Formats: sequence, structure tokens, C-alpha cells
Amino acid sequence: METSPPPPGDTDGGRESRTVARVRVASLADVPAGALTLVTMNGQQVVLYRKAGEILAIGNECPHEGGSLCDGWVEGDIIVCPLHGWELDLRSGACMTVPGERVPRYTAIAEGDGVYLEEAE
Repeated sequence: METSPPPPGDTDGGRESRTVARVRVASLADVPAGALTLVTMNGQQVVLYRKAGEILAIGNECPHEGGSLCDGWVEGDIIVCPLHGWELDLRSGACMTVPGERVPRYTAIAEGDGVYLEEAE
């Protein structure tokens, strides 16, 4: 696991600095454009979706009944759960079907031949 420290001289107004862990989860070649790809980060399943030069990443488990979002389909920026059709925003993790429900969102970074994830705040 690679860790990215805060930039030198970065001040946070007296708050404790937080180090963000960056974890390699896949080779870029293993994340084809337009397809859903399942990876694991720190024991959690994460679904990746590569679209127009970017990779979007959210938790794989639907908040409704735990359906695998990786088995669903994508319409624009929305992933649809295959069990009951719940819709979740791939950019924010927010549920479009039931406001207030959500899945974790991750920051995906393609660097060299690898895909790395960071937990989004």
C-alpha cells in the first residue's frame, strides 16, 4: 500500500493532518472502457467504471438488499442494481431512488499502468 503525505508546509489551521492511503487495485488494462469491473480495497468490494478517460468508483453493495452493483448496468452516470432497479450516482454514491441512501465513493487515479483508489471524504 502506498501512502501520499500532505504537501510540505501545508497547514491545517491547528487540526490534525490526515494521510490518505492510495492503494493499487488493478492494472489499467484490466479496466476496459464501458464495462463494470469489481476490485477489492482494504477488504471492501468496489465497482469501477471507465468512461471517457476517467474512472469512477463506488462501493459494490446496493444499500437496499445488498445486490452486487457490478452485476448491474450503467445509464449515463447512473448505475442500476440488478435486483430491484435501485439507481445510484457513480460520481457521488448517492441513491437516486431513495434520497438519503448512499454507497461509499472512492477517488480513482490512473497512473502509469495502474489504477489506484483513495477513500473520498
